[in-house]
Amino acid sequence: MASIGTIPQSSATNTLRGMDLLDSALLNKGTAFSQEERSEFGLHGLLPPQVETLDEQVVRAYEAFQRKDDDLERHIYLRALQDTNEVLFYGVLLDHIAEMTPIVYTPTVALACQQFSHIYRRPRGLFISYPHRDSIRTLLHNRPNRDVDVIVVTDGERILGIGDQGAGGLGIPIGKLSLYTLIGGIHPARTLPIVLDVGTNNAERLNDPEYLGWRHERITGQEYSDFVDQFVQAVKEELPKTCLQWEDFATPHARPILQRYRDQLLTFNDDIQGTSAVALGAILGAVKVTGKSLKDHQIVMFGAGSAGIGVADGLREAIKGEGLSEKEARTHFWIIDKDGLLHSGRKDLSPEQGVYAQPEGRISGWPRTFNGHVGLADLIGQIDATILIGLSTVGGAFSEPIVREMARKAERPIIFPLSNPTAKSEATAEDLIRWTDGRALVASGSPFAPVSYGGRTIMIAQCNNVYIFPAMGLGVVASGARRVTEPMMLAAARTLGGNSPALKDPSASLLPPLADIRRVAADIAVAVGIEAQKDGVAPAMSEAEIRQRVRNTQWTPAY
Repeated sequence: MASIGTIPQSSATNTLRGMDLLDSALLNKGTAFSQEERSEFGLHGLLPPQVETLDEQVVRAYEAFQRKDDDLERHIYLRALQDTNEVLFYGVLLDHIAEMTPIVYTPTVALACQQFSHIYRRPRGLFISYPHRDSIRTLLHNRPNRDVDVIVVTDGERILGIGDQGAGGLGIPIGKLSLYTLIGGIHPARTLPIVLDVGTNNAERLNDPEYLGWRHERITGQEYSDFVDQFVQAVKEELPKTCLQWEDFATPHARPILQRYRDQLLTFNDDIQGTSAVALGAILGAVKVTGKSLKDHQIVMFGAGSAGIGVADGLREAIKGEGLSEKEARTHFWIIDKDGLLHSGRKDLSPEQGVYAQPEGRISGWPRTFNGHVGLADLIGQIDATILIGLSTVGGAFSEPIVREMARKAERPIIFPLSNPTAKSEATAEDLIRWTDGRALVASGSPFAPVSYGGRTIMIAQCNNVYIFPAMGLGVVASGARRVTEPMMLAAARTLGGNSPALKDPSASLLPPLADIRRVAADIAVAVGIEAQKDGVAPAMSEAEIRQRVRNTQWTPAY
């Protein structure tokens, strides 16, 4: 699974000529073809006479980008550029990473998924539709490139904050893998986006005459499980060493799929494990700012879906790493779902939720103003919470009275409203800073502008999984890992936390700026590779060798 290096351009490796060469996104250099190459490949007359550098091409491409009127048009433009010249596409993104990451991925990619069938231009990735369930290996064999390091797959059911988009969900793996290349440096020729098209329950999609997916209600139950299994078995046969990332699967499917296959192949779920790792990294940075240990904190989680429980699982492992037992670690968690606090008297909890159920006797006599259950305000009033995390998609849930009560008891409250899009964020960053007199350590799921308070400009970190999954891909590829383990995820989180700018400047963001993210990704990849060896899932090598392999693997756009 080593990187294939730079894109081949010489006559020794390229057999395409003329328009066939210019139509190959991975080989096309456009106006950057030299005079010698133009003669060799029959390009004279097909290109303007001027020979340009990549930097000069980037300037022109960025000018065209700026002329677009809205973010969806900018997304369409960048996708077209990716389909025309991949090196130039990544060159533009790398030069404008902070500006363009939200365009190729969140939040604009949500709209792109909704409009997928209307903006579709050229094939990219694979559609594996239920009617072809007996030919999945053949479909995989039809992939555009033989060697694949990373697959991102979705079934399109739970796309960001917009729900079921059916086959349009393919926009997520396409965007995600662009970031694997941009940030992690995974070679673009070695990535493969896939959508498992099992139908859609979105009436708007089914009734859209332009909808390109399988026009059928979603397959469920055993048929769905068998289809996913057929896909996994085909991947194991066709691409046994490829890292498979599960993306945007609905809660009833996400964790069971991960649990079923995590020991069978190199795989992880970004919504569960990636979200957990980036949140943990930001929290570990915040905890260091408070001057305390993680085991000194009481953690309230508002939201008990797959992402919320995933974050809790990562935090629990980190607390255990500070010397607490499993039983002791669990006492630090207070988790609330739509029916109130998770406790032992409730009979509606999943096994994963049950891990965090507080003993019913511990909350005896507490006020229960939330339909007879202990709600968020009740809980904050009863305990000395120091960390509050929201993954509920309930906009405004962190109200002023709740936040002020928490701030009354905690000197530096750590408050993370991680739901997105912005309308579903549990609070705005500005309100959190103002309600805590500038003392809160804040990170969010949605992007928020810096907050001015008390003569300071406070930067707000966005807990975007982009800090973790590209680095994880780079780490497993460079180290030759056979599995993704929880200690590898924890190593990624700790390295991310150690790179927190807030450790040097209390007004700085809890997470590194996007401009620095490729360097941070390399640091995380090294830590992941070292941990993979400790876990016995990667071949032994020295730290210096891992660092060299990470450097060699991290592709940079260049002709």
